[in-house]
Amino acid sequence: MRALASVDLAAIERNIGLLAAAAPSAQLCAVVKGDGYGHGATEVAAAAIRAGATWLAVATAPEARELRAEGLELPVLVMGALTDAELKIAVAAKADVVAWSEYFLTGLSALGGGRVHIKLDTGMGRLGTRDVELASRLAARAEDEPSLDLVGLMTHFATADEIGDRFFSSQLEAFREWSDRIVATTPGVIRHAANSAALLRDDASHFDLVRPGVACYGLDPFGDDPAAQGLEPALRLESYVARAERSDAGQSSGYGRSFIAQAPTVIATVPIGYADGWRRGFSNNGEVLIGGRRFAVVGNVSMDNITVDLGADGGGVEPGDRVTLIGADGAERISSEELARLAGTINYEIVTAISARVERRYVGSEVEGR
Repeated sequence: MRALASVDLAAIERNIGLLAAAAPSAQLCAVVKGDGYGHGATEVAAAAIRAGATWLAVATAPEARELRAEGLELPVLVMGALTDAELKIAVAAKADVVAWSEYFLTGLSALGGGRVHIKLDTGMGRLGTRDVELASRLAARAEDEPSLDLVGLMTHFATADEIGDRFFSSQLEAFREWSDRIVATTPGVIRHAANSAALLRDDASHFDLVRPGVACYGLDPFGDDPAAQGLEPALRLESYVARAERSDAGQSSGYGRSFIAQAPTVIATVPIGYADGWRRGFSNNGEVLIGGRRFAVVGNVSMDNITVDLGADGGGVEPGDRVTLIGADGAERISSEELARLAGTINYEIVTAISARVERRYVGSEVEGR
């Protein structure tokens, strides 16, 4: 197989168990948007439910529809913006939706109504309304209008992953102050704000429901080391050595000749590239694991292949040998966090970039051997 992403569902279950234990007073909503952060939304959703999640969250209406098509009946929250056409899909899927305008509530009522959460923008500067009075009026309307069911009040943190910053605390206080007034007169409405970083950072952010995403997959929401948070990375990315060929001094590898051998060496070709999600930014930047050893990626990453310098003696590598791009091989490990630092991005982007061309294989829990 040219490229394979193995997903350990048992690791995901253990991660969710750890997160639930860290927020014992709150329900847990597992965020499975972006095809489960590249891990597979429906498979991750099933694992999350086995681990005790009582809610699921996505970003788009078609994502909610996909979960419903798999027979999942627990609450599904669509957190993203919705066009009129997308709102119809969400309503048909019996999904909860998020409102921050009168127009949206009117559209929801016209479709027969549904379950709604009001979003206050406390500082993310993205979705939601910054107008506290408007947010309160929307909550009152959703509570009073027979076709609407006010389920939740929510916000989203901009800097929860930046330990020690003060903006997180100011957002938390703004949300608490607003939502306290509403829950005082609207018993039963739930409050939720915490993403993975907030959940692990501050118990005060837990409220009634927590919404972990990246931590469910064993990625560090603080971008450092998952093990420091007790998390287990669930995804492993592999390919194989398709060719191992000697390269003399002066010979090059890849488009643009960005690597030219300075001395005789052996170059391995590995059939994975940027169309698979292995970023071009790893050109002459980063390493892979073969036989428990690190070898440098050299030359430009192309759409379908990368080249690796095995050294003058070839490193004992043969065609057909397994290549690990994310994960452990012996005592060595390449993490999504390491790759993110090399690429100047975040671990979220590393895993969500892995394309549908890479086959997913699920292991652990109830799907062992699938």
